[in-house]
Amino acid sequence: MIILILIVVALSAGLVFALSRMAGQRAGMNYITSKLEEINRSGTPVQLLHPSDDPDIQALLNAVNIFLTRKDKEAAGFKLTEAAMRRMLANVSHDLKTPLTVVLGYLETLHRRPELAPDKREELLKKVYDKGLEVISLMNRFFDLALLEAGDRKLELTRVYMNEACSANLLAFYELLESQQIRVEAEIPEQPLYAFANADGLDRILNNLLSNAVKYGSAGRMLGLKLYADHEWVFCEVMDRGKGISEEHADHVFERLYTLEDSRNKKYQGSGLGLSISKRLAEEMGGELQLRSKPYEETVFVLRLPKAAGP
Repeated sequence: MIILILIVVALSAGLVFALSRMAGQRAGMNYITSKLEEINRSGTPVQLLHPSDDPDIQALLNAVNIFLTRKDKEAAGFKLTEAAMRRMLANVSHDLKTPLTVVLGYLETLHRRPELAPDKREELLKKVYDKGLEVISLMNRFFDLALLEAGDRKLELTRVYMNEACSANLLAFYELLESQQIRVEAEIPEQPLYAFANADGLDRILNNLLSNAVKYGSAGRMLGLKLYADHEWVFCEVMDRGKGISEEHADHVFERLYTLEDSRNKKYQGSGLGLSISKRLAEEMGGELQLRSKPYEETVFVLRLPKAAGP
């Protein structure tokens, strides 16, 4: 009889525990359902907080919170991308509209003034031609960047003699540097340094960095190029002491079509694509392109590429 009573008590306790757990699960599920419906209505994801000792409810809450956190990050990323796209479209419109407006102005002059002297007409036609080339060059840069970002352009990597590549690209700016009285400080070691890179891509990066240093850093009357390596990487630094890039802009200069405010001035006008393309090329070659800048003290772009053994 005693045994029977004990069995009944045990079964009752088990039933009470099961009912209690079911009630707790039901409350947990009701809470989760209610909060998800609220989030769906408001569009604002919030973390679900519900005290529960039930391991199934805890696991479900954890999974839902991870999902909500990921969706929140995706939504934030989408907003940033959307803002960047709006800025990009505005810049594209500006960069295409400006030369096309000039072209239309020249053509209107030619149309309305048939009495223009032949040499003047030739001069205007030359300007129209140059502006046409400017538009084509801009569209080609858009196309190149699109291919790089889509992964449709694969670069063939070979062992590149960095000493020669740096010297040749610097030499290409010799006349321009001399005409603007910009002093050159080059540190290219006698020891041969090699990197795994694409020769054409490397030339494009160095050309862009040197061109920017001359265009935006000429006020400092100094341009530097330094080549060095450690056991794993080869580094190439291009430096100037011009107006530099403030901290506000430093995080954005590699974005597509991002230009500083004064780059809209004729003196500093640019497409905002050069650094984006350079960074993508560096990444395609297994390296990276970084910036550090203290305005009117030192602005340095650092290109890092995988080191290759010598011949």
